[in-house]
Amino acid sequence: MGTRAPRLDDVAAHAGVSAATVSRFLNNPDMVAEATAVRIRAAIQAVNYVPNLNAGALAGSRSRLIAALVPDIAASIFNDTVEAMIEELASDGSSVVLALTGPDNHRLHAEINMALARRVDAIILTGIVSDAETRARLRANPVTVIETWGLPEDPIDVAVGFSHSAAGAEMARFLRGRGYRRPHMVVPRSSRSERRAKGFAERWMHDGGAEPTRLDVNVPSHFGQGRLSYRALDDLPERPDVVVCGSDWIAQGLIVEAQAAGIRVPDQLAVTGFGNLRMAGDMRPTITSVDIDGARIAREVLRVLRARAAGEKIETRIDVGFRVIARESA
Repeated sequence: MGTRAPRLDDVAAHAGVSAATVSRFLNNPDMVAEATAVRIRAAIQAVNYVPNLNAGALAGSRSRLIAALVPDIAASIFNDTVEAMIEELASDGSSVVLALTGPDNHRLHAEINMALARRVDAIILTGIVSDAETRARLRANPVTVIETWGLPEDPIDVAVGFSHSAAGAEMARFLRGRGYRRPHMVVPRSSRSERRAKGFAERWMHDGGAEPTRLDVNVPSHFGQGRLSYRALDDLPERPDVVVCGSDWIAQGLIVEAQAAGIRVPDQLAVTGFGNLRMAGDMRPTITSVDIDGARIAREVLRVLRARAAGEKIETRIDVGFRVIARESA
């Protein structure tokens, strides 16, 4: 009690360098000679110094604090991407605050307010913000805003993602090429899933098929929805030959329920998912899905932040693409 916390001056005195050199090392280690860096690291450990990051943020231009806002993390298709982003940003010296906005983004405003109050360097959004007032407020703030998992024509700041409509259309092309003719869609109630469903249906009908049947389900997606979706097939006027699911979780549940009913997948009923979660390749049968390169999204986010910090010009729309992963289920 009452003991003074070690200060930057104490580190400098112990290392035999100036306080400015210690500050330079803390903000950018590569700017300090290796021998000097070794002495400073040893001094930090010896005096038990903990940098005051808030003070650094006030004195400099970067807080090195990133806010990542996601709808949910339970059974989420975003988990791999978020994990990759946190790893990339942490390796670059930034700290990531992960906040949940809820499946319907009902906490989005509060989490954005918190991020702005903390003077974060960047806000990373999962998906596209459609609310005009929120978009206008973020644009009026100097913080870097990166929308991921979507590719709007007019980003708030920067978008790193892909076209959900194109992903849906590509799945339609893939399934028609496989010989399927009666698709049924299970569509989570989200703007992303709706764009994929619309892209699928438009491409399917453009190529001469009848309008696909569909079942809408709540978000977030989960295993039980797939089981219920399989049972709902009995209510359709004609049995589909392929079910296009809005997530791998739904596809997994549907396959399990179909197999329990004695239906062979894909011989009697084909199933596709979305997101290419790790379990998609572990199922039997393995699940045909749409893969999004979460690691690339993470790398592009880091590249944008580095370029912005350096004052370099950056693209406002970065398309990371997608690919259909053909497996046993379709």
